[in-house]
Amino acid sequence: MTLLQAIIIAIIQGATEQFPISSLGHAAIVPAMLHWPLDLHGEMFLPLLVMLHLGTCAALLVFFWRDWVALFTGAAGRHGETCQMDSIRILALLVVATIPAVLIGGLFEHAIRNLFGTARYAAVFLTLNGVMLLAVDRMRATLRHHNDRPLAALGFGEALVIGLFQCLAFFPGLSRSGACIVGGLLRGLSHENAARFSFLMAQPVILAATVLEALKLRHAPPQPEQMHMAIIAAIVAGVVALVCTGILMRYFRDHEDWALRPFGWYCIGAGATAFLYLSF
Repeated sequence: MTLLQAIIIAIIQGATEQFPISSLGHAAIVPAMLHWPLDLHGEMFLPLLVMLHLGTCAALLVFFWRDWVALFTGAAGRHGETCQMDSIRILALLVVATIPAVLIGGLFEHAIRNLFGTARYAAVFLTLNGVMLLAVDRMRATLRHHNDRPLAALGFGEALVIGLFQCLAFFPGLSRSGACIVGGLLRGLSHENAARFSFLMAQPVILAATVLEALKLRHAPPQPEQMHMAIIAAIVAGVVALVCTGILMRYFRDHEDWALRPFGWYCIGAGATAFLYLSF
């Protein structure tokens, strides 16, 4: 892998991890369409993967640090009893919502990615991701009177449902953030609150996945040039992710009525185009 290839992959990771268009799907499709001979599951790629996830997670922590401080200080009773109860409830909801990813991911993630990890399958699932985004944006019109629910109003069963939606991202091409936002919208959250819950959920999940991936490096320590490239890529991914998170949260705040439609049409167009290109 060249430094330019690593930077391009980092830019793709930083943008697509935040936008509901599947980072894993793009990571499979783009190198295949550019005819890059990269093994995304090989030992040579592992240091870069670890650092990309670390950069993305750091960007989310930087963007949402006020939310975490508010939740933990609120749970400690620093802002009154009502805020304390809401903060404790939101933290508990986040824990419940991450349980499906931990259980299902631990049991089936590798089997799913080995079975459906090719670029052509990713193109198909990316197209289905677009269909899902468009369908839910249309369906939620019937739930309009519920679309301003605060996060603390979610039930634990509803948080579990959102967590199950997150597991769709084990299929390359289906977006983790998109699936979580879809789950939140179907439970009556606004786009902004659904995205906020999705990104708060993502941080412990991405951090845990990064630690597990990093442990594998004990068996194949990276060369210094690999780590230098991975660190540069991580910085690029983190900066891009930070910028894209800010853009997306503002966009959702200002476009409540049709926020997912551009992403849905993009996924359908990109997925269909990639499938046709890779098939002929």
